[in-house]
Amino acid sequence: MTDTLVFRPLTPELMGDFGAVLRGNFGAGCWCMFPRMTEAATRALPGEGSISRRRRAVMTELAERDLAPGLLAYEGDDPVGWVAIAPRGELNRVDRSRATPRVDDTDVWVIPCVTVKKNARGRGIAVALIEAAVQYAAQHSAPAVEAYPRAGGERTGDDNAYFGTEPLFRRAGFRVVRGPLENRPGNWIARVAMRISTTQSSLSP
Repeated sequence: MTDTLVFRPLTPELMGDFGAVLRGNFGAGCWCMFPRMTEAATRALPGEGSISRRRRAVMTELAERDLAPGLLAYEGDDPVGWVAIAPRGELNRVDRSRATPRVDDTDVWVIPCVTVKKNARGRGIAVALIEAAVQYAAQHSAPAVEAYPRAGGERTGDDNAYFGTEPLFRRAGFRVVRGPLENRPGNWIARVAMRISTTQSSLSP
């Protein structure tokens, strides 16, 4: 089924389709702004209405740029999935978080979120989205792409794994470059840093 997918960079005209993918999922009110904005920045968002409405407005502005904040997957005219992809420095919360420190000084891009509509899951769409995101990053001269998914292969609900799982990213060609952080607080999810070179060259852990 994934050979019928079409991937489109997010533009303002596609925000309705983006909302359709998120509807009923964990990210319905987030508009994938969580990785980009700290809590303080979110509370300070200008405009009127709910935080969700203001997040959507900011994402719409990001979608106006030549560099899209992510890609939508389509089966025919039906939007079925979303993957966020950006230079790490644009993802303020990711870049500042003690849970996802930098591995080294490589100017990586990061996939902080991938989601598939509930009625389209289990068909390989998430892996296809990740692969498309890596290709998009490569087209924009990213040397490598990272992600910080759940460590190990233990199954979890899809809505609890919006940043992905280790097996998911392995299927997309990523490899672990840093294991779970030692001495992390007990309530932190164990996460690994995974990376793929956009030239498919070998990476040292």
